[in-house]
Amino acid sequence: MAKDIRELFKNENKMSNQQMSKGHEARFLDKLDQALPQKKQSRWSFLNIAASLLLVLGLSFGSYTYFKKDATPNVVVDNNNKSTTKTMTLGDISPDLKKVEDYYVANINLELSKLKLTPENKELFDGYILRLEELNAEYKSLSTELTNNGPDEHTVNALIQNLKFRLNMMYRLKEQLNQLNNLQASQG
Repeated sequence: MAKDIRELFKNENKMSNQQMSKGHEARFLDKLDQALPQKKQSRWSFLNIAASLLLVLGLSFGSYTYFKKDATPNVVVDNNNKSTTKTMTLGDISPDLKKVEDYYVANINLELSKLKLTPENKELFDGYILRLEELNAEYKSLSTELTNNGPDEHTVNALIQNLKFRLNMMYRLKEQLNQLNNLQASQG
């Protein structure tokens, strides 16, 4: 039953010297196609086209909304006279000033979100919030001045100082609330 592998290789060498008849490969491929027919698949089937079109539309809509958001000016609504006015901000002047403005606004909002309002600190908190509202109104009037008169060093510096003052107020409020909490903890 078992054959010597050396004899198999000797027989293989004898057979490999023989030439195949002309057209053998073509006949073999024809028989293979008849036995296993393959459907020719279109590279761009309906689903591929639909997916590509959906991807292009999604990307174009996303880029349109992203770039449109940056191009629109800030709109300030005054609740007293119900009119809408377009005002310039620091970000409209230069990208560096936009970074400064974003930094201060983000830190002000962060500090404000960290504060905990309790019945004991409500009066102190309300006093600071009223002052912040006044500073916010002043910031809006400075933005209107910036829009009407154009950018100048005095107005830009006043806007930055306003933001700095608001942030410092938040730090002071946080400090006073901590002192109030420590005082209450030591008394209790």
